[in-house]
Amino acid sequence: MAEGAFWFSVALLGYTFAGYPAAIWVFARIWPRAPGKRLAHPPVTIVISAHNEEHHIARKLDSCFGQDYPPEHIEVVVVSDGSTDKTADVVRGYDTSKLRLVERSDRRGKAACLNDAMGIVSTEFVVFTDARQRLDKNSVIALMANFADESVGAVSGELVFEATEAESFASSVDAYWRYEKVIRAAEARVDSIVGVTGALYAIRSALYVPIPQGTILDDVLIPMNVVLQGKRVVFEPEARAFDVPSRDVSTEKKRKARTLAGNYQVLALRPALLNPLRNRIWLQYVSHKVLRLVAPGAMAVAFAANVVLLNDSLYAAALSAQLVLYATALFGLLVPSLLRHRVVRLPATFCVFNWYAVLGLVQYLRNRHSHLWK
Repeated sequence: MAEGAFWFSVALLGYTFAGYPAAIWVFARIWPRAPGKRLAHPPVTIVISAHNEEHHIARKLDSCFGQDYPPEHIEVVVVSDGSTDKTADVVRGYDTSKLRLVERSDRRGKAACLNDAMGIVSTEFVVFTDARQRLDKNSVIALMANFADESVGAVSGELVFEATEAESFASSVDAYWRYEKVIRAAEARVDSIVGVTGALYAIRSALYVPIPQGTILDDVLIPMNVVLQGKRVVFEPEARAFDVPSRDVSTEKKRKARTLAGNYQVLALRPALLNPLRNRIWLQYVSHKVLRLVAPGAMAVAFAANVVLLNDSLYAAALSAQLVLYATALFGLLVPSLLRHRVVRLPATFCVFNWYAVLGLVQYLRNRHSHLWK
């Protein structure tokens, strides 16, 4: 029994983090389904949800109105989610009929803001973006080009981390995100990605399904609702939002634990996603999202079973390898400068991000207000 548990756990981990990414990459090259693109400038509404963003909102609005796109075809809606700073005052300072401000005195979270904004959107297409990240000037036109293909219902942009100083842990975050983007790009070429870049994505307005107010991951639930309606969700690398990676473990822990808590929540909100008869990208969804949630459990089972099997030299070697992996990760966290070396950075990133999945489950079970991100 211990032997079976060990090898099942090892196989599950291998498939989740290496086998599936490799398989989807191969399929994307053998049977690609690139969307038919065409340069177009349809009217579009850019929606920004903001809470206490007085230091970022002006730069964001300049980024939106500075798009290489006909200005008469761009409208911006800012929803101030219970802001207690000067966010609303900054927005009101813009003298343009193409900017609308929706003020909410109480804070309800991003999902409620998106629902409010969609209630006043009249354009066929909408772009969702966060207040903090700067947009490349070609982002909107790059997103819109994909909608020339009628099978496309949503398009994800790309989050690009800009270089900063003191890159030890930040480089780990950047490496993980580059790994993610390779998988997402391959998924999009096969059919659809299972989650968009929350900082920048677009959908056909008619496909928007209002999401529950407490939703943590709008960037998973909204595109998966599009998939459930029979449309594709594709990836556009030319539509870019620029950010800086987290510089320390504590900041990234909060962000990632919240994200993983959101993945547990999505399963509860849309159980149809686990039904292969309803979700045509079921295999992609389970492989990319669900198995990562159970990976920490598989790691624990593999270690425990390995200890039981120590009377065999093969399993003694396997346990030694596990101990080296965890010790290397621990040293990397205790001595951040070691994270500059890939041989330390990769084990540390792997272990830390799986630990975040555990924290995400705890947060989902204990904190009803995870959606109120700070």
